Amino acid sequence: MMPIALLACACDAAPVGQAPTGQAQSGRAPAAVVTSGLKAETMARTVAAAGRLPRIRSLLVVRDGRTLAEHRFNNGPSLDQPVNIKSASKSVISALVGIAIARGVFRGVDQPIMSVLGGDAPAKADPRLAQVTIGNLLSMQAGLERTSGEFYGRWVSSPNWVRSALSRPFVDEPGGAMLYSTGNTHLLSAMLTRASGRSTLRLAREWLGEPLGITIPVWPADPQGVYFGGNEMRLSPRALARFGELYRLGGVVDGRRILPASWIEQSWTPRTTSPWSGGQYGYGWFIGQAAGHPVRFAWGYGGQMIYVVPDLRLTVVMTSDANGARDSGHIDALHRLLAEGIVPAAEQGA
Repeated sequence: MMPIALLACACDAAPVGQAPTGQAQSGRAPAAVVTSGLKAETMARTVAAAGRLPRIRSLLVVRDGRTLAEHRFNNGPSLDQPVNIKSASKSVISALVGIAIARGVFRGVDQPIMSVLGGDAPAKADPRLAQVTIGNLLSMQAGLERTSGEFYGRWVSSPNWVRSALSRPFVDEPGGAMLYSTGNTHLLSAMLTRASGRSTLRLAREWLGEPLGITIPVWPADPQGVYFGGNEMRLSPRALARFGELYRLGGVVDGRRILPASWIEQSWTPRTTSPWSGGQYGYGWFIGQAAGHPVRFAWGYGGQMIYVVPDLRLTVVMTSDANGARDSGHIDALHRLLAEGIVPAAEQGA
């Protein structure tokens, strides 16, 4: 997959209170950041480039807590309308797990998943199932056969998604290679529900929606009523920006601690590498570089993206048509919008 590179667009909104690669591009160090705002000419070109992408629906750029660019494309919905964020949901589930650990609902990332889900284990379970931890699920290192890709349809057609995910054969050891699987994050949703006695929807609204001031509508659940963990959540582009800002600001928004800073550090620590993009992965977040600057990003199918560029004080949201065929060229184009347009606009400043 092509490194993040960019094109440029205009910052016309008023202020409001290979994936990015794992190595620095061209070996240069990030520029010292003393700028504010965004270079208007560079942003104008970036917005124009975004407008030429048939699948993109929105682009938001937030710097220092100020929304400096908000754009809709291709008859996309309102920026306040919830849209399907696909696998960017996995980053939301990760946040809920971090809060659950801080509140004592879970003991920590080393807690075995069978301590909560033991009743759903197969009768003659592989002994390795007892070794799988919360952390293994978050980093996609459970070792279980995937439920995504070619296995996805069969999994979501099963009468019990939790039992089906736990019944998968082991194709690697727990803690081994990255095996990207939505079943992993669905198991985390089931654990959140059972350990807390409240639905994942209720937890998301109480722990994230209310303190962030964002709407979290109902999203699909499995046949047992466990809300889908890691796919099909609905959040508006502005809500995604608010969520990204939560991470950029170290877990504190409007003076209120919502997420432990230590959890963000853990989530943004590389733990494995994607066999497809070559990008590094932590706890529900991809980790890489954009034009020499560290970037952490949530990534949903079709191009539902939250990019956080900490040293430039940037949070960038892009949403796209979630129903199209798989198209890595579109994802590469979104990465270029960030690396070749928005990052330079921030480096140059207003």
